[in-house]
Amino acid sequence: MLIPNKILGFFLPLFITMRVIQPLEPWWSSIAGAFAGILILAVIILMSRGGMGAGDMKLFGLLGIVLGLEKVLLALFISCMIGAVVGIGLLLFKVIDRKQPVPFGPYIVVASVITYFFGDTLIIWYFNSLM
Repeated sequence: MLIPNKILGFFLPLFITMRVIQPLEPWWSSIAGAFAGILILAVIILMSRGGMGAGDMKLFGLLGIVLGLEKVLLALFISCMIGAVVGIGLLLFKVIDRKQPVPFGPYIVVASVITYFFGDTLIIWYFNSLM
């Protein structure tokens, strides 16, 4: 249920260096993605009164540097969908109780990996399906 700051702190300079060497297009997308990841989860934390932890917020800020603005929003959506499907499954099979907390970090990581490798394809598919 905890995402250690040591792990996040280890990857922060690596991801910043990666984006300085190979910036996203537009160049400010990494910065906007980091702020969006932090701000959106901060609002969720405040509204849920601690239902989600600050580690998730810091992880999304870190992932915003890597993914950029569009893809960090996609990763948030996919992680919520994965978490909802798994959570409903755990409830249906009575693995957890309704009030029992479930860690969100694994769903964030899985969604971020999916977004990193297939994000452009998913975004193009989504916008093409709207037309």
